[in-house]
Amino acid sequence: MLKEEKAAEILFLAPVFKQMLWGGSQLRDKFGYEIPGDDTGECWAVSAHPNGDCTVKEGKYQGETLSGLWEKHPELFGGPGTDRFPLLVKIIDAKDDLSIQVHPNDGYAKIHENGSLGKTECWYILDCPEDASLVIGHNAGSKEELEEMVHQGKWEELIRQVPVKKGDFIQIDPGTVHAIKGGLMILETQQNSDITYRVYDYGRLTGGKPRQLHVEQSIDVITVPAPTPKDSVKPAAALPKNVMNELISCDYYRVWKLDMDEPVSFGQEYPFLIMSVIEGEGSVNGKGIKKGDHFILPSGFGQVELQGKMQLVASTVN
Repeated sequence: MLKEEKAAEILFLAPVFKQMLWGGSQLRDKFGYEIPGDDTGECWAVSAHPNGDCTVKEGKYQGETLSGLWEKHPELFGGPGTDRFPLLVKIIDAKDDLSIQVHPNDGYAKIHENGSLGKTECWYILDCPEDASLVIGHNAGSKEELEEMVHQGKWEELIRQVPVKKGDFIQIDPGTVHAIKGGLMILETQQNSDITYRVYDYGRLTGGKPRQLHVEQSIDVITVPAPTPKDSVKPAAALPKNVMNELISCDYYRVWKLDMDEPVSFGQEYPFLIMSVIEGEGSVNGKGIKKGDHFILPSGFGQVELQGKMQLVASTVN
C-alpha cells in the first residue's frame, strides 16, 4: 500500500519553448501555448536536457526539474541506473524549411561530442499542407559519390524528397539525411541529445552570416545507401480505435498511438510512460487533460483510466 501511495502521482510537465529562424506561431494558434514570440519553432514538452529542462507543474514534486527527479527519485522511473533521463519529446512548428541535417550514433557522439548520446528519433505528423513532403534519405550510391555531390553542391540530385500526409509516422535512424519542410507540425520522440550536423542550409543568413555547417562530420556519419522511403514512412492516421497501436520498437524507445472515443484502461507496466495529448480532451484517472498536455505515468503507477475523445502518443524505453 505504501509503495502505491508513493508512486501514484502523475507528473505533469511545463514545456520549454525555443525560438528559431524557421519557427512560427502555430504552437500558440493550434495548441494554446503561451509562446515567447512568433518565431517559436520548438516546444520541448518532456525534457531533462541541459538546454531545456522541464519542471513539474503541480503536486508533490511541483517546481522540480525532470533531471532533478531522475537523480533524486530514480524509483519513479524504474530505477534504471543510467546517467540521464533517456528520452526527449518535442513538438516542432516549421514555418520555413529546416536545414538538411543528419545525426550521429552513440559511438560517434561519445568520441566527438564530449560524451553526448547520439540521436535516434521518430516523427508523428500532426499537421501539414495537402501536397507536403519531407527530406528523408539521399540518392548517392557510394561514399565517394556522396562526398563529390556534397562538395560540388549538387543538392537537387542528392536530396530525396518523400511525399507525406497528416498522421504519417517516420523513423529517423542515425546517419539518415533528413529535413522538416515549411508548413509541417511534428511530434518528435528522440534520444535525450541535442547533437545535429547541418549538411546544407539553403545559404540562409542569421545576423548577416551563414549558419555553421558540419560538412565533414556529416559525410562521416551519413549511411550509404540510404534506407528506402518505404522503410522510413508508415501511415498511422487510421489505426484501430481505443487500443494502444505500437508504431515503433527500437533500441532506444517504444512509441504508441491511441485514438479513443470510449473509455480505455490498461496497466502501467513500463519503467515509465510518457503521454502527449495531440487532439481532443478528456481525463486520466479523473484528472482533466486536453490537447497540448504532456505527462509521465511513473513506475508502479498501476491501472490507467482514460476517458474522453482524444488522440495521444505514448512512449517509453525498451
